[in-house]
Amino acid sequence: MIPLNTEQEKQAGIMRPRRKSRKVKIGKLFIGGDAPISIQSMTTTETTDAQATIEQINGLEEIGCDIVRVSANTMDAAKALKEIKANIGIPLVADIHFDYRIALEAAKYADKLRINPGNIGGQQQVKAVVQAAKEYSLPMRIGVNLGSLERDLFMKYGYSPQAMVESAFRHIKMLEAEDFLDIIVSLKASDVPRMVEAYRLFAAQSEYPIHLGVTEAGSKVPGAIKSSMGMGMLLSEGIGDTIRVSLSDDPREEAKVGKLILRSLGLRKQGVEVTSCPTCARTEVDVIKLVEELENRTEGVREPIHVAIMGCAVNGPGESGKADIGIVGAPGNHLLYKNGKITRRIEDKDVMPTLLKEIDELAAQRR
Repeated sequence: MIPLNTEQEKQAGIMRPRRKSRKVKIGKLFIGGDAPISIQSMTTTETTDAQATIEQINGLEEIGCDIVRVSANTMDAAKALKEIKANIGIPLVADIHFDYRIALEAAKYADKLRINPGNIGGQQQVKAVVQAAKEYSLPMRIGVNLGSLERDLFMKYGYSPQAMVESAFRHIKMLEAEDFLDIIVSLKASDVPRMVEAYRLFAAQSEYPIHLGVTEAGSKVPGAIKSSMGMGMLLSEGIGDTIRVSLSDDPREEAKVGKLILRSLGLRKQGVEVTSCPTCARTEVDVIKLVEELENRTEGVREPIHVAIMGCAVNGPGESGKADIGIVGAPGNHLLYKNGKITRRIEDKDVMPTLLKEIDELAAQRR
């Protein structure tokens, strides 16, 4: 099969052009417009435990998370954002519900506010939050969730994409009434079809940047699959400016899955990408063990490197020939490929040390 270039892919209908959207600044990054699609996650620590929260955020940054959100559920949590912000390197989002005064405090330290204007009080409270956002040059994300729709919209539409979209525009109008346009919008649901349809409907009617996510997606494997299906469909249609994979797991797993989603669509070329066979009776090297260990030990690598780990000579030479570095299992010892060519044979015990050394050297060359 002849690989397609980006223009050919668009012509073939594989990837549609990116949807036109406004460009919004968050800290040192941009969301929307021609800015790269960013990966977000959310801390699971108590925000008032600033040190634990800082450590978790720095761990997320190490593996490629671009933006982090923390819950500012109390005034003390909002005040803790000052210390947290001073000790991290990625933009900080404060998640606010119900009490607009917490938003006013969080605005002093955060890079973005995530709110639902409809649940922090009336228009006067919204106006106060907008004034704080303007003072500190912060954007705001309107987060609509299918499970927490306004009662009148639920009575009118039920749990439907139409209800979510109307809720989003209702909240947008509250901010627009205060001449505030630095808005990002999410329309999350826990089931993929309704989530996808909601985003499609909204994208057709607005140019505000979009934050994608399947909310409450579940544990690691089911959640990763649901998120990949929902976000993958939308991203392939050019919809989505920033993403968050929601898993009942370590936030680092969210960031890892997010990177894989973008990489699989060619939207992010970063990190070690492993091609490996599913193994069978022909396998001459422990592919499963090697792949798991390699992915864990190289998750902090930022440079794009393609590694093939193949069990035998059936598909091994072809896949390794396309990779930067490849291992093909063979009786007795194994073949090491570099830049499409066999360079030498290596013993079983030397496979992992050799792969790590080759990756480190290649990463240094590409920095």
